[in-house]
Amino acid sequence: MKWDYGEPEDFVVSGNGLFIVCEGNFQYGNGSLSYYDPAERTVVNEAFFRANGYRLGDVAQSMTMANGLGWIVVNNSHVVFAIDPQTFREVGRITGFTSPRYIHFVSPTKAYVTQLWDNRIFIVDPVAYRITGHITVPGMAFDQGSTEEMVQIGDYVYCNCWSYQKKIIRIDTRTDCVDGEVEVGVQPTSLVSDCLGRLWTLSDGGFDGNPAGYESASLYCINPDNLEIERQFQFRRTDDPSALTINGTGDTIYWINRDVWRMDVRSSRPPVRPFLEERSTRFYGLTVDPRRGDVYVADAIDYQQQGIVYRFTGLGQPLDSFYVGITPGTFCWN
Repeated sequence: MKWDYGEPEDFVVSGNGLFIVCEGNFQYGNGSLSYYDPAERTVVNEAFFRANGYRLGDVAQSMTMANGLGWIVVNNSHVVFAIDPQTFREVGRITGFTSPRYIHFVSPTKAYVTQLWDNRIFIVDPVAYRITGHITVPGMAFDQGSTEEMVQIGDYVYCNCWSYQKKIIRIDTRTDCVDGEVEVGVQPTSLVSDCLGRLWTLSDGGFDGNPAGYESASLYCINPDNLEIERQFQFRRTDDPSALTINGTGDTIYWINRDVWRMDVRSSRPPVRPFLEERSTRFYGLTVDPRRGDVYVADAIDYQQQGIVYRFTGLGQPLDSFYVGITPGTFCWN
């Protein structure tokens, strides 16, 4: 990547907006960051590039708010940027990763960064912007590590192992060691915790020829204390669920399976009708406003042109829609 490019612009935005992380195209270096103000219904596209004068990088993966900063993980550029969330200006970066996916803050001075194609989770010092160590994940299948999203409950961080894998691991943050795991379906794609203190994950079931196996996708509810599966809801073989998320009160989970679906975490059976019917080429990303309960769903269209984000009320009524960058995949609330 050439980081010295263009002239920076000045921005000052409100502190209650939504960041949209747009992956771009693999090896094109066109990942981008958009910012949406729900109150004003205004959007700033290419926010990072315009504020800093250089591109975000190749495959912008995810973003997290911590320590008053926005932390953007750029997968194929092997970097995590820290930005001021009001001006979008870079204040620091951490480099040296294999293929970073998500960052989780254990404390203000310690964070974990998951990796694709690496059986290590990197430990970083976000104050000094440097890597300080690694957590080796034992028993990774087919000599290819893959760790994804993280959820913390007490002193433990739980993480789903995705590509060619089939387990959820538990990390003791006091020792930075994996101290437990539970096997779920092939390729668990996402992870959330609910108001009852339980974990939820979706497995995508893999694909034909996948060395880890190929099966129907499933939704799992897991007891984090004993790492036992409490419930499993199996999808049809042709289904492809993804983008599991949860609302601000932690009592309703949402996911994409062509349409957008939602379910009360206390329910004993999955829904029979979707919350939002598919109206696009490809629903790809999903989030719920933790304060208002509005639902935002990203449409990647053809993965080549600008994507669209649709905004709905908690009752499914359309509120707004706006264009963002190429392949909008994940969201981050400020």
